[in-house]
Amino acid sequence: MIRIAAIGDLHVGDDCAVAPPMAELARVAADADVLLLAGDLTKCGARGEAACLARTLAAVEVPVLGVLGNHDYQSDEAPAVAAALREAGMHLLEDGPRVVDVRGVRVGIAGSKGFGGGFVGACGSDFGEPEMKAFIRTTQALAAKLERDLAWLDADVRIAVLHYAPIPETLQGERLEIYPFLGSYLLAEAIDHAGADLVVHGHAHCGSERGVTPGGVRVRNVALPLIRQPYRVFEFAAGNGAAARGLVAP
Repeated sequence: MIRIAAIGDLHVGDDCAVAPPMAELARVAADADVLLLAGDLTKCGARGEAACLARTLAAVEVPVLGVLGNHDYQSDEAPAVAAALREAGMHLLEDGPRVVDVRGVRVGIAGSKGFGGGFVGACGSDFGEPEMKAFIRTTQALAAKLERDLAWLDADVRIAVLHYAPIPETLQGERLEIYPFLGSYLLAEAIDHAGADLVVHGHAHCGSERGVTPGGVRVRNVALPLIRQPYRVFEFAAGNGAAARGLVAP
């Protein structure tokens, strides 16, 4: 059994406060083979906040991979935040995808913070003012890179890590008016074109936990305020040889 833990929206402050306690996150190796972080790792994207989280991540005994979120850019110190996390051993998927060997099973992980824009029937387009073009083209570029990174993976299991949502189903519970700022259908298109076995994201604190892309890829919202536990563990049953046979739970 391959076990993947995922959590987003920790919002760690410079006093290192987060619920649940950091100590629970540090002990993730008891429950999982890999830890995925789905953005908004800090409260306001400050160096001190990243340093708090980095001390916990340095103690984690399994590979840690993930993406930044919008909160991690707030203080205009995202490069310093990223540097602190890298120094603690976290692989930022903005730097590129990675394949992790878990007892002979190749687990491929690609990711992107993603961005907004909305969903089919209620989405923005790169038309009109330069500001609108820049908004939508940012999402287009990030989705295109995600697709390339997923397609590059030579793995038995492929997982996409996002901060923004790729589908509206995992936003249900949020106000409909803010959907365009919570995700984009372009991310789901990229995932469906390249293929994946699981997508995890955060950002939507009041959303819903489960959904599926139009192409049938399972999507899970792992924002801490939603799941209310240190992390969610996803299990893949190992099949014959090195191949894994699909998501088992939850």
